[in-house]
Amino acid sequence: MEKYPEILFEDNHLLVAVKPAGILSQSDTTGDPDMLTLLKAYLVEKYKKPGEAYLGLLHRLDRPVCGVMVFAKTSKCAGRISEQIRNRTVKKKYRAIVYGAFEKKQGEIRSYLLKNSRTNLVDVFPTRSEAPKDAKECSLDYEVIGEGRIAGVPVSLLSIDLHTGRSHQIRAQLSSIGHPIVGDRKYGKGPNRFSGDILLESYHLEVDHPVSHERMVFEIPLSKEEPWKQFAKE
Repeated sequence: MEKYPEILFEDNHLLVAVKPAGILSQSDTTGDPDMLTLLKAYLVEKYKKPGEAYLGLLHRLDRPVCGVMVFAKTSKCAGRISEQIRNRTVKKKYRAIVYGAFEKKQGEIRSYLLKNSRTNLVDVFPTRSEAPKDAKECSLDYEVIGEGRIAGVPVSLLSIDLHTGRSHQIRAQLSSIGHPIVGDRKYGKGPNRFSGDILLESYHLEVDHPVSHERMVFEIPLSKEEPWKQFAKE
């Protein structure tokens, strides 16, 4: 990573940046680098601000996941975008490489999730009748957009449209149907032949500008690194 994360867009109201894999969304007890602190430092340096710059954290990505994140540069804009998130008008899509081939090339996964405080993992229940009353209904749509192999093992490249944004939702739901994400140390049940980061990224984000109300779309291209590049279109 360069000194600061890649900036996709910036004006007086918003800052949109790419979170690299391995970087925290916000600081924690480890003291490791995080997006919020890095981007505040970027603003202080760029605009020669005295003291600390304001930057509102609006959503998070898991530490091993890379992808597009949007931040608010004023508290008013933070409130407006947070309302969009609550109303589910902010649209996010993910790419993931998972183990196995799919018979059904597109479909929906709908199940009930509950955080297990003992294991710090999310438990998945296929139906409401099987789920504890505190479990939350979650759903996503997937589409198979590529097929390949990693270390001789069949894998599929998915585009995922997330309808609900629960913690670890994509990772837990895909694992529950027998297609864990390659590199997922928490939920992975596939062949242990990949030592790299989890192959999951938030590649597409749509949000209404909090002042102009223009629909803004941000997307990062498929990585040119292995094992992603095997899915690149010629």
